[in-house]
Amino acid sequence: MKRIFSFLTVALCATSGVAAQQTDSISMYQHIQQIEVTAVRAKGSTPIAHSNLTREEIEERNYGEDIPSLLSTLPSVVVASESGTGIGSTSLRVRGTDATRINVTMNGVPMNDAETHSVYWYDTPDLASGVGSLQLQRGVGTSSAGTGAFGASLNMTSAPLSSTFAGRASLSYGSYNTAKQEISLSSGLLGGHWAVEGRLSHISSDGYVDRASSQLGSYMLQAGYYHGSTMVKALSFGGVAKVYLAYTGIDSSMLETNRRYNPEGEIVIDGEVVGYYDDHTDNYLQLNNQLIVNHRFNDRWSISATAHYTYGNGFYRNYKNDQKLAKYGIAPIDVAGVMVARTNLLRKKDMRNDFGGALFSAAYTSKRLSLTMGASASLYDGVHFGTISDLVEAPDFATTEYYRNYTSKWDISCYVKADWEVAKGLNLFADMQYRHITHRISGVNDNFDDTTGAMQRLDILRHYDFFNPKLGIHYTRKGHSAYISAAVGQKEPTRNNFTDIREGEYPRAEKMLDVEAGYNYSSSVVEAGINLYYMFYRDQLVQTGELSDTGELLSRNVPDSYRRGIELQLAVRATKWLTIGGNATFSQNHIKNYVDYIDGTAFERGRTTIAYSPSITALAYADFHIKGFGAVWTTRYVSKQYLTNGEYEDLTLPRYTVSDLDLSYTLRTKKVEKVRFGVKIKNILNAKYCASGYGGSWLEGATLAERKSWACYFPQATINALANVTINF
Repeated sequence: MKRIFSFLTVALCATSGVAAQQTDSISMYQHIQQIEVTAVRAKGSTPIAHSNLTREEIEERNYGEDIPSLLSTLPSVVVASESGTGIGSTSLRVRGTDATRINVTMNGVPMNDAETHSVYWYDTPDLASGVGSLQLQRGVGTSSAGTGAFGASLNMTSAPLSSTFAGRASLSYGSYNTAKQEISLSSGLLGGHWAVEGRLSHISSDGYVDRASSQLGSYMLQAGYYHGSTMVKALSFGGVAKVYLAYTGIDSSMLETNRRYNPEGEIVIDGEVVGYYDDHTDNYLQLNNQLIVNHRFNDRWSISATAHYTYGNGFYRNYKNDQKLAKYGIAPIDVAGVMVARTNLLRKKDMRNDFGGALFSAAYTSKRLSLTMGASASLYDGVHFGTISDLVEAPDFATTEYYRNYTSKWDISCYVKADWEVAKGLNLFADMQYRHITHRISGVNDNFDDTTGAMQRLDILRHYDFFNPKLGIHYTRKGHSAYISAAVGQKEPTRNNFTDIREGEYPRAEKMLDVEAGYNYSSSVVEAGINLYYMFYRDQLVQTGELSDTGELLSRNVPDSYRRGIELQLAVRATKWLTIGGNATFSQNHIKNYVDYIDGTAFERGRTTIAYSPSITALAYADFHIKGFGAVWTTRYVSKQYLTNGEYEDLTLPRYTVSDLDLSYTLRTKKVEKVRFGVKIKNILNAKYCASGYGGSWLEGATLAERKSWACYFPQATINALANVTINF
């Protein structure tokens, strides 16, 4: 009996040792996959305002909408959708700043378009299904690759490769024939070293707005090799998008009579709309590829290196009514003895681009010091060209190319970040970044230049060198934390800032000083936070109402402008099954000594409110969970926004309040990890609101008293629903 007992003891100890080794191995496997995150993420001790969403939280919110829709509950966030549903062309603003000033990365790789600085979310459909976690930093944020953050930065990581065999199937269906089908499979660790994962999805929607349909197909493939302290991972994701254009809003009278109307694609004959062009669409293919190598030398040192390449190819086609051929550089055409100078026509604009580069970071961590060093280099190479075809008044017209231009852009940066605990609970933070940009644009643009009587010629070469320091201090003790920070951000102009100009008047780079201070309290019952920010801009680029040489709205550098505000957050765990809370931002967003131009006449407006910058955004929620059942109620409020920088009361976007209800039930069994049934009822109180718009003024005399205005709006969907079932196994 003693021998048997001894044998069992040895066997159990051996088994425990193997199990412990396996657990350690899996822990190391999971840790190594996320080494690159430390290069761009803010930690709890980083003196930067930020919000995190975990993989589980993303899955609970993901019914197939674009990434911005998942962020709509975070502080200072405003989301708008051209289709009205959050699928297709969806935009994101943080603290009033638009997409061109929000730095977006995936695994540290820039996702902003190098020319426009925006992210077009339908170019990477259903990206939320492949995101492991995300962090939204407000303000300048920490240093990262790509265009400078002038209001926020959003960094995402791909979902880590599973250590066990797993899969997911997800189906959604709802209002406006919105549907999503997604399936993913993961091999788990094969032979203790290899793992492979794949995901396919398809999203379609008719859109709330007429014909604002979307057909979106996407994929994500990951393959990883793990050995000891090293991980090599190859990642490819992207998709194909076909979206019916809906970027023209409607006026207030149409909002009252037919708020779902879409003027895009109209076919007008003799002043009457006789139909709509079926292929009035934006079409795009984007393939994102990354090769990531992570290695951990010991408990203190780790490195990450990433090579990346993105291929983009797309076009959009417009049916244009009553167009002057001269606008496209085409002379009048003789048709049966009649000179045709104006006609309906079909216009197609194409673009192809390649974007590639490499990132490197090294991290050192000790008991009191975290040090991160990194560098990146990338090259963007793109071509834009357009053709005219199918002239109604000249059916034999041969397809003609009317513009072609080229862009190349080098972006090189390096940084050092340090987080030093100088005393218990007291951390000093420093982040120093240097960035160099060389931007070249050449060829013929798509704008007709009245001053030359020909298509606009482009020959632009600009170099920029930016040094962006960030400093801060953070203190934590017994659930209380406080911080203060100051950061400098600088940003180069976009492509349009260069093309929509007056001859010789090139824009300058923008600069910002971001000063912030905050306090947070956390306990088992209450989490509360307050953040104060002052973002002072030098030479911010804004539209002034002037027209460029080609008739486009001109953006100019304004010397002084600022955004300042207070952000509040509160969450109370009233019971084990109920949490209530919310957030609110109260802000002032002003241009000092603004000069507005109307029909070429300058009007000094003094201090004005920056367009699309609400003074109040707020959210309240109640989160109920018990025994697999969940119910989350959210109510969002956005105050009045001005449509131009002139601060005219007749050019505003009215305030709105919208509420959503998300109901779910989750089953867990021995054979299936979990099955989640969900129904999201959006705008449950059926508010008729618009989340975006645009407008302008003209003069019927010579004074502001004789100013008249026009405005267009983008209506959002009234009450609608999406149902979803997701099986994880």
